[in-house]
Amino acid sequence: MAADGPLDDRKSAILRAVVQQYIETAQPVGSTTVAARPDVAVSSATVRNDMTVLERDGYLAQPHTSAGRVPTEKGYRFFVDGLGGPDASSPNVRAVKDFFSSTHGELELMLRETTRLLSSLTQSAAVVVGDAPEMATVRSLQLVDLNPRTLLVVVVLSNGVVLKRTFDPGPEPVTGLGSASGDERLAVAQQLVADGLIGCGVSQLVAWRAPVGGPVTDLADAVADAVRAAVAAESQQVFVDGAAHVAGAFETRETVERVLTILEQHLVVVSLLKELIDGGLTVAIGSETGVETLADCALVVAPYSAGGAPAGAIAVLGPTRMDYAETVSTVSTVSRRLSRMLSDGRQAEG
Repeated sequence: MAADGPLDDRKSAILRAVVQQYIETAQPVGSTTVAARPDVAVSSATVRNDMTVLERDGYLAQPHTSAGRVPTEKGYRFFVDGLGGPDASSPNVRAVKDFFSSTHGELELMLRETTRLLSSLTQSAAVVVGDAPEMATVRSLQLVDLNPRTLLVVVVLSNGVVLKRTFDPGPEPVTGLGSASGDERLAVAQQLVADGLIGCGVSQLVAWRAPVGGPVTDLADAVADAVRAAVAAESQQVFVDGAAHVAGAFETRETVERVLTILEQHLVVVSLLKELIDGGLTVAIGSETGVETLADCALVVAPYSAGGAPAGAIAVLGPTRMDYAETVSTVSTVSRRLSRMLSDGRQAEG
């Protein structure tokens, strides 16, 4: 087999044409169809020969002996890497600008509506992940002894949110220590943590520690850690829209069910997006997602910020034959406009 080197201009044009045609039709692409496209100025015989080479080099595959070719993951990657920047004349880009010029309301509502907008414009599943506003304070705190090795902390925030978290109290069991009963130790620890955290803003919780050397210092620190973990879990907002689009985007029912299951697992979605957004706007195709059940999917992810600080991520999930140019342009524009709105606190033009 010949070495897999850079594609020449003709093969590049033919590969891009095959990918674009397959995105548009979802049908295997033949050489005659490619030769008829305005961006390919060669005969169908030349196209056929070059498609054979592209198949040999792993850019295309032939699903059936008599059928045309379809792009492979490698072919899609070549296509995506050759895309330009967002098209300012795109209807989707204009729709995004119009949306952010007129949207108002609380952050949660705006993120929810942004998810719906992304799904509607791309005809795919959309995800927006964001941190909740750090405006709430701790209103009350209660400890419940479930068993000697498991406690439950219940925290009520000023915005009415009730958080619950079970945790291991530490190396010593809750009951049977010294002369103090389990109930007494719990009461002392609860009061100590409550004195330190009630009235405290959510963003200030990270700094609190129990006084060193106290009779229940370790237990109180464990309680405080559980409170912080509960708040952190609550502050991660995940909005998903477009499940109906998933049903029509894939060929098999099994694939549809796998994708829908992933979308329902918010912790998996959040972890996946966090891994992908380190490089900014990212397109992950098939195995590049790192999730086996998304082998038939592509994910376009972008971070957004508030005042220069990371604030969350947006993503569109669709089949590997998604309209990459339009989706990347839409996600990029939403990322910029959302960041600008959160930073400025107002709509910005341009």
